Amino acid sequence: MAPTNPDTDLEVREKQAVDESQGEATWEGPMFRPDVDIYSTPEHIVLLTDLPGVKQENLDIDLREGVLTLVGHAEEAPEGFVPASVEYRTGGYVRRFTLADDVDSDGIEAVLKDGVLKLILPRAKAARPRKIEVQLG
Repeated sequence: MAPTNPDTDLEVREKQAVDESQGEATWEGPMFRPDVDIYSTPEHIVLLTDLPGVKQENLDIDLREGVLTLVGHAEEAPEGFVPASVEYRTGGYVRRFTLADDVDSDGIEAVLKDGVLKLILPRAKAARPRKIEVQLG
């Protein structure tokens, strides 16, 4: 098997509808589960979430009782336009994450750019690994 190059090798996947049996059918219209990449460093956890068509004013990020919830809505075609070709269905996106106790919830940052939401979840200073220097005695 040849090695893959993430810059040139793309895998096309269909959107996955939210499983309504999990109690998530409280929104109007179709809701999708966006793809998320999660990266971890000793200082941060970074989530990259695909939200095509979602604008800042249509995105809600909520943290309650250790559960981070993302809800976004993609807009339909602009008024006066009729779609000639549609490559993704419009609707909403919802995704929930249970955060570890070591996340500093007050320091969470969110940036939405070109349909990708980047969430930076800093780890609490007490939970960060550190090297302890040994002194000669």
